Amino acid sequence: MRNAELAAGATIRSRAPLRLGFGGGGTDLSPFCDWQGGAVLNCTIDRYAYCYVTARDDMKLVLDARDRGVVESHAFGAPIESARGLRLHRGIYNRFLQDGFLSRSRGLTIVTTTDALAGSGLGTSSALVVAICEALREYTEAPFGRYELAHLAFEIERRQLRLAGGKQDQYSAAFGGVNFIEFLEQDRVIVNPLRVHRNILLELESSLVICFTGLSRESDAIIQAQISRLNSKDEEVIAAMISLKEAAFEMKAALLAGDLFTFGDMLNRSWRSKKSTAATISNDRVEGLLQVGLAAGAYACKASGAGGGGFLMFMTEPERKSAVMRALNSAGGEATPVRLTGDGVEVWTRP
Repeated sequence: MRNAELAAGATIRSRAPLRLGFGGGGTDLSPFCDWQGGAVLNCTIDRYAYCYVTARDDMKLVLDARDRGVVESHAFGAPIESARGLRLHRGIYNRFLQDGFLSRSRGLTIVTTTDALAGSGLGTSSALVVAICEALREYTEAPFGRYELAHLAFEIERRQLRLAGGKQDQYSAAFGGVNFIEFLEQDRVIVNPLRVHRNILLELESSLVICFTGLSRESDAIIQAQISRLNSKDEEVIAAMISLKEAAFEMKAALLAGDLFTFGDMLNRSWRSKKSTAATISNDRVEGLLQVGLAAGAYACKASGAGGGGFLMFMTEPERKSAVMRALNSAGGEATPVRLTGDGVEVWTRP
């Protein structure tokens, strides 16, 4: 096994991309995807979650979240209570320990950092789980591919740690690129990479602006409210989810045809549907910045992820992009362009 051969001090590195959700977000939630099937259109971007795994020889486990300024030290080889502290890190370590992949290791340091805060609406937490799992997979030579990696990340985050959310972020981070992802009953997931013409991708990328609202939010409460309404068979939220799913199919067709204005119309329609699924998805800060962007020349906009804060996404004609960013920054947002990426999680060994 690799962990028996990796010298103390040697480091394995990984990075998993964050994502923008264009359409269908929320339909990847159970129980909706179990009843109706979910469908999501998303794309990875040039923002990442990183993990650095270094072998030790002192039977210690050090967990170091650099972007949070939190360091924990534990005895290596025994499970760690995962209801507090660095829950994601602890949960992943526990799972790899439980599955026997760390039986020959004599200690680890796991360092992580991200390009965007958790709660930003870019799938940061799930991308971080994928990055850590991939680094440990490489370290232990665990025998699983991208589907298994994404499902493992989902199981750790949603079932083991009981953190509310859907499934799209783990699969997006694992596979990368522009994907139309279908979520079916019994945990079946189909990732359909879209073969979008390069000209269309460049035009889409040139049309996009993302803007941080200054508010990082806990998505758990928003998602729990959606799940609660789904479980109670709330007709309004079920109708909204069906509309979101239908829009995802229409957005896929518009994107493949290069019809970005229709794509933008569907983005706007999806945002209206999304807001009806939970009361806290939007607020005065979010709506204010969305209106600023529209007034400056954007033709489509929505909050990324669960909403409530985090990042907003705008589409504008490329000639108006700088004006939209200037207006958003003047209004107190943090607006930047964004690049679309084609690669999923990557792993390498420090030279």
